[in-house]
Amino acid sequence: MSGRDEQQEQTIAKDLVARCNMANRVLRTLVEASSSGVSVLSLCEKGHAMIIEETGKIFKKEKEMKKGIAFPTSISVNNFVCHFFPLKSSQDYILKEGDLVKIDLGFHVDGLIANVAHTFVVDVAQGTQVTGRKADVIKTAHLCAEAALCLAKPRNQNTQRVSLFSPTPVPQPTPFQQQPAPTDSNLGR
Repeated sequence: MSGRDEQQEQTIAKDLVARCNMANRVLRTLVEASSSGVSVLSLCEKGHAMIIEETGKIFKKEKEMKKGIAFPTSISVNNFVCHFFPLKSSQDYILKEGDLVKIDLGFHVDGLIANVAHTFVVDVAQGTQVTGRKADVIKTAHLCAEAALCLAKPRNQNTQRVSLFSPTPVPQPTPFQQQPAPTDSNLGR
């Protein structure tokens, strides 16, 4: 690799890190603002406004460069698995103590996307352990994400069913598939 190519790769890497840091700042602000009595719609709108503000601070001279929201701020509460964004014309949801919340958002600058998400329980004091079914859900989601990351290899397909403990495809259902639970808004990407 030539010195110019290496320098260009380092510049792209620095840009990506900067964008991820911006996305994490927006996410952190939304997590800190999430408490009992707060409207999900107001948090989503705050996320959108912050994304527009953050992306507006960079590359001001590049008038043709596209930047902004790549994935709308969505806040899924309890049995909404993902991508919940209440419309202004529909009923809003007000967060309550003990709600299990997932915030997901993303933005892009010149086609490079930074997408972040975080799951937490509303009004649980820092350092306090979550227990029971909510802890089980968070742990299961974490383990499934880790298993999925392990499968992200060249020539693997997203249709493969794999045991969490074996690298070979497994035809029988996993324990998670044997006991389904009802959910709303089960949209995947």
